Amino acid sequence: MPISADQQSEIDALREETSQTLRATVPGMEAHLYTAYPVLDHGFVRVIDYMGDDAAICQAARVSYGKGTKSVQNDEGLIRYLMRHWHSTPFEMCELKLHVKLPVFVARQWIRHRTANVNEYSARYSILDREFYIPAPEHLAAQSEVNNQGRGAALEGAEAARVLEYLKADSARAYDHYEEMIGQDGQQGLARELARMNLPANIYTQWYWKVDLHNLLHFLRLRADAHAQYEIRVYADEMCKLVADWVPFAFRAFEDYRMGGATLSATALDCIRRMIAGESVTQETSGMSKGEWREFKGVLE
Repeated sequence: MPISADQQSEIDALREETSQTLRATVPGMEAHLYTAYPVLDHGFVRVIDYMGDDAAICQAARVSYGKGTKSVQNDEGLIRYLMRHWHSTPFEMCELKLHVKLPVFVARQWIRHRTANVNEYSARYSILDREFYIPAPEHLAAQSEVNNQGRGAALEGAEAARVLEYLKADSARAYDHYEEMIGQDGQQGLARELARMNLPANIYTQWYWKVDLHNLLHFLRLRADAHAQYEIRVYADEMCKLVADWVPFAFRAFEDYRMGGATLSATALDCIRRMIAGESVTQETSGMSKGEWREFKGVLE
């Protein structure tokens, strides 16, 4: 189950509480507060707290840039200007704190984004739950032949069934041994900090993750991309929905300039100018390597 009965009781109690505040609030995010949104088979994402809104971004920018922003007629226009010109500091004025439940191997990918504050569930002090990520059959895929970090075609039939059985059986066996090692019914067992090393990377962990909007958008640009690993992309997709309700102007600009846009090299821009002028540009005449040309054609197409 994504959340335990105790966690659900805590969420229900928090959602029943209300308090007056003078700080900026966003109705869309108020509606999301504390709600656990399911991800994968046992995971979730939920908003614990947030600070700031679209107006806070504009307020910071106008303090910073002064007269230089007076030609911008509205907040959305200013935010689009900031996003377009990579002025990142105003976006750092907003912060989001999430509670995330995720498989350990996803957490190890996620933690590479070192610009957040993280506090993770400790298996040195507590016993991890018997919950493992087992992919749905359609997400079992062979190794890609062209991308060392990617997947190829989905496994089918007996091969898919064999892999699923391995994942389920190995996870259960590792957890059985984990329970035996730590001891049950008052027996003295192996220290939890040692017993945890035998657990598989698909077991679930949890953490609180606090990040400013600038670095959150950088995370989403990479992890909500179609090329990102599925198991982390589904978390990023859920987070995109939250950000869209929190800072709608900033998120629309982010979708336009970051997710939907492209960064081109000087060589690529020169190729485009030559194409517009009517020249037939090929990889051999482009000045690009085969890899660069393939990516360039992908952007154009």
